[in-house]
Amino acid sequence: MRYITPRKAAIGMGSARTGTLHHWQMTVTSAALLILTPLFMIVVGGAIGLERAAVIAHFGRPFAGIVTALFIVVGMIHFIKGTRIMLDDYLHGTANRVAIIVSHIFGWGVIATALFALAKMAFTTPVI
Repeated sequence: MRYITPRKAAIGMGSARTGTLHHWQMTVTSAALLILTPLFMIVVGGAIGLERAAVIAHFGRPFAGIVTALFIVVGMIHFIKGTRIMLDDYLHGTANRVAIIVSHIFGWGVIATALFALAKMAFTTPVI
């Protein structure tokens, strides 16, 4: 018995219609993180050992702020989608639904907190 129709095979959608899209999203975020991770490490490395005002000024600069924001957003979206796979494998029923909701709230909470902190640093950058 075949679970995929010829039409679904032609447009690249599986029996549940979301597997291919999810795979591509994970692939794209992985590729983006391959580029963003070294850049983020360079940005954070430049802030090590600085005083508080200098750190705020460092992350208030456009390059450091944008790289950090992209790293956090792409990384947490990758986290949210990756935990969905893990939770679907190991939890079932209500526990699965609750765990997925908690992982989404956690991921988007981290994104909101990080973007708020970066925006605050960018708009209150002290002059050094």
